[in-house]
Amino acid sequence: MIEILHYEFMRNALFAAVLVGIVCGIVGAFVVMKKIVFISGGISHAAFGGIGLGYLLNINPVLTAIPFSLLSALAIGILSKKTKISEDSAIGILWSVGMALGILFISLSPGYAPDLFGYLFGSILTVPISDIIIMLVLDIIIIVTVLLLYKELHALSFDEEFSMIVGVPTQTLYLILLCLVALSIIVLIRVVGIILVIALLTIPATIAKQFTSNLKKLIALSMITAVVLTVIGLWLSYVFDLPSGAAIVLLLALVFIISTGIRKFLIPKV
Repeated sequence: MIEILHYEFMRNALFAAVLVGIVCGIVGAFVVMKKIVFISGGISHAAFGGIGLGYLLNINPVLTAIPFSLLSALAIGILSKKTKISEDSAIGILWSVGMALGILFISLSPGYAPDLFGYLFGSILTVPISDIIIMLVLDIIIIVTVLLLYKELHALSFDEEFSMIVGVPTQTLYLILLCLVALSIIVLIRVVGIILVIALLTIPATIAKQFTSNLKKLIALSMITAVVLTVIGLWLSYVFDLPSGAAIVLLLALVFIISTGIRKFLIPKV
């Protein structure tokens, strides 16, 4: 394992895995507790429109995906809360529109779209230092936001109706949470891709949730789980020449199955 760190691309990949683990632990815990997994999938697929726009404008697709993801998150939240459109309908609309725009922009782009497969299915071994810097900045924004609004987000996740009664601005907080999900998706795209991003947002937190209901412990355990398994999945993909995103997700799924058995038969929930 140590010798592969002599390669710059592996050091970049390892750093990316750590950044991803932090995001998965923090935001994934809220996603699982608030039960907004499907929304996360809608935002991630809508972000493909931003990827396509990046190819069309010949700039880093990650940069153009950021505003696309944020606007999609806000649109889903506003449509579901302020109109008669159901939440799943809003998700379905933005999901399909984002993907359609991405396809359209890419078709209008001159020449061949390089690295498109990586954005769809992930390629942690090819993450450049420029994307790592973007991921680091987004990680910092997410961490600072959660630290500042932890009590409010905690209340929103466990009992939104009671939070509204006691004066917590739940609608604003809900939109902020969706924006955090959108930023997290940008961090995850280069690691597992748009298609598989929902797995990293949900599986580590779901594994952790089997062993604790305390939100702080859930976040910490989810972060540890995500970092460790992403690094191991990265190593396995390198050793056995496997697609990195698929290897990471399948390892997460395997550990989830094992942890479910351990939780059921051996360990009481605390």
